Amino acid sequence: MLEWISENTGNIIVGSIVAALIIIDIIYLVHQRIKGKSSCGCDCGCCSMNGQCNKKK
Repeated sequence: MLEWISENTGNIIVGSIVAALIIIDIIYLVHQRIKGKSSCGCDCGCCSMNGQCNKKK
């Protein structure tokens, strides 16, 4: 088992970094959604879905 870990240390580190970045991105998107912000980050006034995706409460 230790041999496998030592042979794949680089892959484990890179995979962990990628997984952490994906988790951070998901958390960021959830927080933005809770705050009521749009996921696209554009001006909703010129969007074809204006008033549909981000309704005011």
